[in-house]
Amino acid sequence: MTDQSASNLLTLPILSEVGLQTYPMSTLYVLATPIGNVCDISLRALHVLSLVDAIACEDTRNTAHLLHRYGVSKPLIAAHQHNEHEVAEKIVARLQAGERIALVSDAGTPAVSDPGARIVDAVLKAGLRALPLPGASAAIAALSVSGLLNDQFQFVGFLPSKARQRETVLASLDSVSATLIFYEAPHRIVETVDALLQAFGPTRQIVLARELTKLFETVHRCALTEAPAWLAADPMRQKGEFVILIDSPPVAVDDGAEGDRILKILLAELSVKQAAALAAQISGQKKNALYDRALVLKAEQDAAQ
Repeated sequence: MTDQSASNLLTLPILSEVGLQTYPMSTLYVLATPIGNVCDISLRALHVLSLVDAIACEDTRNTAHLLHRYGVSKPLIAAHQHNEHEVAEKIVARLQAGERIALVSDAGTPAVSDPGARIVDAVLKAGLRALPLPGASAAIAALSVSGLLNDQFQFVGFLPSKARQRETVLASLDSVSATLIFYEAPHRIVETVDALLQAFGPTRQIVLARELTKLFETVHRCALTEAPAWLAADPMRQKGEFVILIDSPPVAVDDGAEGDRILKILLAELSVKQAAALAAQISGQKKNALYDRALVLKAEQDAAQ
């Protein structure tokens, strides 16, 4: 894309539709901000930021700097984990007076491993509206480029900092059939990867996604046993905010009895894709393996007719 064509995007007719949409009063707008790249914000989010009466934010300095990049100036309300209850009451009162207020975190979607859930809860309990303005999420961004073949994921967030508590949490996750998603800070990444290796064994796949959407963005996938050496090979690999994904444990496909029985029943009424997806939910087995088996059973059924 040339500079001129990129500039033309800013004059597209879609921009006029942003202002024509409905933005009700007495509403909390839960608004996702970029996780790194300042351009990763929606047109609707920019419009709402310019429209609201105030913005509740995790860190007023960070949010003020971000708003300056967009040419927006609004009163800011500090809303962090230490004052959520108090601030929630003030926000509810302002909404009841007819104001519009946006809720943002330092980066990404509020209330996802960030403050905000208590404020949203208070707003809803007061009979007021909370509307989402979707956008960047580090967990979903990392999952989308992980290449891990699983239709299910479980977001865990940050693990406990104490070793014994962390071991207990990881032990409870060992048999979960979904992809596991964690957040981690740079000063704990080595310790956490070592703990993951001890908990899940050497063969499970791990994805280490750091500094997503930023200049030094890195996404690395390997067997868990290789992850400590990869981190140690370059000190830069241990810097930045991390999203960690752990593949689900391998599940052997049924040898022909239960798995085939379920697939044959489903194939009588459903397509191969639908039968495999439903069989995976019923049996807990991998959908891709069941899909391959369903193709064989379908071919056998067709040949017998």
